[in-house]
Amino acid sequence: MVQLIVGKKGKGKTKIILDMVNKEVSTASGNIVYLDKGNDHMYELNNKVRLINVKDYGVANADEFVGFVRGIVSQDHDLEQMYFDGFLKISCIEGADQLEEVISKLDSISDTYGFKVIVSISFDEAELPESLKSKVVVAL
Repeated sequence: MVQLIVGKKGKGKTKIILDMVNKEVSTASGNIVYLDKGNDHMYELNNKVRLINVKDYGVANADEFVGFVRGIVSQDHDLEQMYFDGFLKISCIEGADQLEEVISKLDSISDTYGFKVIVSISFDEAELPESLKSKVVVAL
């Protein structure tokens, strides 16, 4: 299952996603992974959360990003939740059509392997494709 946190740049999506992940640590029975475009939030995350700086791995396009996520999933059989901050940047997505396609792939992966994905996207809710609007849990 993929859930979306949406809003224009600078609206507070990162604070919300950090609060969510830190709250979930206390009740999670499996592993939590947080993907970001840097290490800036290292000290804001609970030390039980695995922070991965996607930029360190040379992900160059959306297909490579999906492959990167599949690699993480294949190595962590206790994966319970994944958080993606700055999703458009870390996944190299260039438009709404590609966004829809990548979210669909992530939805399929998360359903197959039984973990939850929470994504922050710098899009206004009104700009989202119709198929994604039902996935929005927070709109700023």
